[in-house]
Amino acid sequence: MPMNRPVRIVLLLVAVAGAALTGCATNPVTGRPELVFSSEKGEIERAREVHPLLVQQYGGIYPDPRLQHYVNEVGQRAAKASHRPDLQYTFVVLDSEDINAFTTGGGFVYITRGILGFLNSEAELTAVLGHEIGHVTARHPVRRQSQSVLSNIGAAAVGIYTRSGDIAGLASYAGAALVSGYGREQELEADRLGAEYLARIGYSPEHMIDVVRLLKNQELFEVRRAREENREPRIYHGLFATHPDNDQRLREVVKAADKLRNPEAKADPGRERFLKAIAGLPFGTSRAQGVLKGNRFYHGDLGFTVAFPTGWTVENLADRVVAISPQKDSVLQMRTYPPPPNTGPREFLARLLAGSNAAPGEPIEVNGLQGYTTVVRSAQTEFGVVPARYTVIYHNNLAYVFAGASRASRGAPNADALFMSSIRTFRRLRHDEFAQAEPYRIRLIQATESTRMADLAKSSPIPKYPLEYLRLLNDLYPDKEPEPGQWLKIVE
Repeated sequence: MPMNRPVRIVLLLVAVAGAALTGCATNPVTGRPELVFSSEKGEIERAREVHPLLVQQYGGIYPDPRLQHYVNEVGQRAAKASHRPDLQYTFVVLDSEDINAFTTGGGFVYITRGILGFLNSEAELTAVLGHEIGHVTARHPVRRQSQSVLSNIGAAAVGIYTRSGDIAGLASYAGAALVSGYGREQELEADRLGAEYLARIGYSPEHMIDVVRLLKNQELFEVRRAREENREPRIYHGLFATHPDNDQRLREVVKAADKLRNPEAKADPGRERFLKAIAGLPFGTSRAQGVLKGNRFYHGDLGFTVAFPTGWTVENLADRVVAISPQKDSVLQMRTYPPPPNTGPREFLARLLAGSNAAPGEPIEVNGLQGYTTVVRSAQTEFGVVPARYTVIYHNNLAYVFAGASRASRGAPNADALFMSSIRTFRRLRHDEFAQAEPYRIRLIQATESTRMADLAKSSPIPKYPLEYLRLLNDLYPDKEPEPGQWLKIVE
């Protein structure tokens, strides 16, 4: 949960939308003329303008120059084999646990560290990046604009202006068209192009199908887990999401791409090289985003910890931490704000809740930290208009705002006592607790004849479904076992 910054992108998005000019251009892949919104120069300029927005939305750039260099090196090699080899490409690893990769066009390609953890070779990484390069070379982002991008930018601007608070919708420019896919035909075209680029480098195009399979396995597991946890599945709808690994059309384009491969230039898939490159990668959220250990949240960079109610589901989102009761009838969230200069907790909360019918509040001291708390009698929440508890605590020049609400409450939230009990656990990290603020990380071991995934799962710190996650990480899902000598990813 990085610090919540004031949103300053409405004018940027409007400017981006207004800059689009209708024109006719030649498609670099097909060689045919097509109607598009912008020239190549305009495509690049817009991608550059949106770049800082996307970096912020996805938790920032992952702070590992070594890994960034490695991914860039792999991506540049694929880009040189593409239909737009002279375009300047920028490959960025985002500090996000999401399983995602996408492009905004103009040579900008993004991949999350979350998806890197589930890949198992350099060839598979090339397949993912090659797929996105395929979108770039075929100019899918530009072609998509005429269908939905401008309306999505407008929707994002409205959401931001009204301060809806959902950073996942911060930029529908990326969300609806660029991150979530381009439709069946364009996705298949990107598959075909990515397979071609694999073949031109010397890799087997079959690695494209390998990636589809492992991502589909991850999706199947997420659907199962969501059903068991009585929630909606968080399914990735972008890369390769439009077909299963046994899709006949996909297999046809992969087979056709294999004819482009030079039999004398067969490249090693680079499994060991890739695994060594991602060793140490955080599993889940990173230190910069704060980590959950059980129901206690630790943030080493910001130097605090807080415990949420036992048995509640806690999620560390991009702009807040949210705790939900087992019955889903109460929610407590925490966000951070930079308070205005010379503004105390009471004044800060008054400004934040200006115009609401807040009850008389009171100062609060939590473990030596100053704050203020009040109840808003009629707050607009996901439960409708109900009372909501608001508390602000000042720590290290930041304002930590807690907001809690319960379904069908009167006077005060039904879970108000639980909210306040949790809020009062907020405190500075002790010196001996900073180790707890470190994330779980991917480590490598070599399997022996006696290595069994169930045994590895027993000693894993992954709190839920450790066996399933370890198998997914190693492409052994649902019930495979490793071969002796095989390098395995574990979590420590």
